[in-house]
Amino acid sequence: MAKLEFDQLLEAGAHFGHLKRKWNPAMAPYIFMERNGIHIIDLHKTIAKAEEAAEALKKIAKSGKKILYVATKKQAKPAVEACAQSVNMPYVVERWPGGMLTNFPTIRKAVKKMSNIDKMMKDGTFDTLSKREKLQVTRQRAKLEKMLGSIQDLTRLPAALFIVDVMKEQIAVREADRLGIPVFAIVDTNSDPSNIDFVIPANDDAAKSVEIIVQFLTDAIKEGLEERKVERADAAAAEQQQEEDAPQRRERKTKAARKERVKKEDSEAMKAAVVSKFTRDEDVDE
Repeated sequence: MAKLEFDQLLEAGAHFGHLKRKWNPAMAPYIFMERNGIHIIDLHKTIAKAEEAAEALKKIAKSGKKILYVATKKQAKPAVEACAQSVNMPYVVERWPGGMLTNFPTIRKAVKKMSNIDKMMKDGTFDTLSKREKLQVTRQRAKLEKMLGSIQDLTRLPAALFIVDVMKEQIAVREADRLGIPVFAIVDTNSDPSNIDFVIPANDDAAKSVEIIVQFLTDAIKEGLEERKVERADAAAAEQQQEEDAPQRRERKTKAARKERVKKEDSEAMKAAVVSKFTRDEDVDE
């Protein structure tokens, strides 16, 4: 996993916070100084917190669970969408559907409706509809695709949320908090970090700043997925080896059992011979 460089973040403007009058006092531990009425974020803490978050996300990905990316602000959408797709993770870059987590079964029904429309188009049912009905179904499909297409493969609640701008995505934060789902987030100086499990203090308005941090965390997720793949391949190879070795093990077991039986028979024969000899000796003495 590539390291997050101080100069790289500095050049991207990740250190620029909001105006002092807009700040949230809870962000004080992450603020380095104030210059010209603007708070400057401590990038050393940004790097430390990002590395901590990357390690945790890597473990989640390695366990095979899903991480939901959330970023509906214009500057963050392209980077988040590209990174989420690169690791095959669900993402929300359009409006957050209220109740997406707390009312997940309803969201799944809407996704199923989209799948049913696709099925209609494939089996020919769609062609039997009138022109007006076709138009309605097509519009409905397009709307569902825009809102829910990126979470089509999310069959159960995600193991974690990765959010850009917790102020804008506060509904998502509240839903995750209510369900006990950990939240990883890029948090600016105007935001409240109290409900965020993994705070990454940084400028969430600069596209380059967001891109660098999102890419760094995505690389950690990729690593976790690769390690999972290797472990599963090793487990499959070990299982196959066991199957291949099974006949030999059975043969060894059979040989050992036969040997034990012969040994037991020899022992019993010897015992019988000794008893017989003692019996004869006693008869002679008499």
